[in-house]
Amino acid sequence: QVQLVESGGGLVQPGGSLRLSCGASGFTADNYAIGWFRQRPGKENEGVSCVSSSSSNGSTLYADSVKGRFTISRDLRKNRVWLEMNSLKPEDTGVYSCATDYYRRCGEHYLGPARPGTFYWGLGTQVTVSS
Repeated sequence: QVQLVESGGGLVQPGGSLRLSCGASGFTADNYAIGWFRQRPGKENEGVSCVSSSSSNGSTLYADSVKGRFTISRDLRKNRVWLEMNSLKPEDTGVYSCATDYYRRCGEHYLGPARPGTFYWGLGTQVTVSS
């Protein structure tokens, strides 16, 4: 059974850090690009970051709003993708989900508004940044 399962969300103070995990089962995550998206309160679902498959050099993409603060990486042994989030801001609050379109390379559609019907999704994990 193909599944993506997110974990690692929680409540953190502004300036703090969290590390999100996207665990894959039923398929080899490194065969495909994997992206992280977020649904912030009152806003549309948007792409945050993406990592291409190792066969596509593992290239990464980041939304401008998270560049320099978030880092996406793969754990090949554990078949998962991490999102390290530092210097968190209240506007980073939202539900974070990982997804794949079953292609090897990240495309620009992994950033900006998520296109309906394009991705296979996990259920998401809540991130709350508040003092």
